[in-house]
Amino acid sequence: MRLTSSLLLLLIGVGFWSALRAQRPFRQYEALEYDDFPLPSDYQKPAEWTRARLRYPGVFRGWRGADLSWTTDYPRSDRHLLQGVRRLTRIDSRSVEQVVDLDGSDDIYNWPMLYAVEVGHWALNEQQAAQLRDFLLRGGFLMVDDFHGDQPYHGVSSEWQVFVASMTKVFPDRPIEELDNSNPIFHTIYDLDQRFQVPGWGAARRGITYEAGATGMTPHWRGIFDDKGRVMVAICHNMDLGDAWEWSDDPRYPEKFASLAYRIAMNYFVYDLTH
Repeated sequence: MRLTSSLLLLLIGVGFWSALRAQRPFRQYEALEYDDFPLPSDYQKPAEWTRARLRYPGVFRGWRGADLSWTTDYPRSDRHLLQGVRRLTRIDSRSVEQVVDLDGSDDIYNWPMLYAVEVGHWALNEQQAAQLRDFLLRGGFLMVDDFHGDQPYHGVSSEWQVFVASMTKVFPDRPIEELDNSNPIFHTIYDLDQRFQVPGWGAARRGITYEAGATGMTPHWRGIFDDKGRVMVAICHNMDLGDAWEWSDDPRYPEKFASLAYRIAMNYFVYDLTH
């Protein structure tokens, strides 16, 4: 039986409406550092692209009695970065972030670009790791940032070891690899062959660029690839891009670090949209 044009349009419209209803609405969450950061005037305006921030369980309890390591720099860093996306690319970006969970629902599949901060403190269980693996193998993209050091300290696992413990649950059979300068992810908008360590605000104020002592001195741009050679997980280790976005409007934070942090983000986002 052939569908009439009117019926076909109706079915398409119903499908589109159902997809929109499946997306969880924007909301703000309790955070470690900010509780009254102003919303942009257009925060309810729809857009073609939204950057999601992953909410995950951590290995320690936050100072407010809740597990809030995932909120580091949130939402100031997110809002500044998204204004940068609008200025520096043609991506039609929403002005606010979307917080998502690996909760077994389909919501995460509505937001193809995930950012996770302080992953040296995350602790994914097997179910969360399985859903993250499925999300990435379906074409999703994860960028992780702001964790430092790779050696145990006084018997405590390093942030790198904590990160790898959960990431190994996600991909037990895929290695973490250093990204070569020739990788397209460094050449989508800007040519970023000459990269350097991006420090957090606290380190920059002390006149250094690293955390976690000698084990945090060397910045690493790493990745996990799918079977076609696409970067699925972009790993920014021994650096703090989140702080650079967060403090990019403060003249006390060095411009050269903020500038590189924005350029890295723009390249990664456009790479995700084109690969």
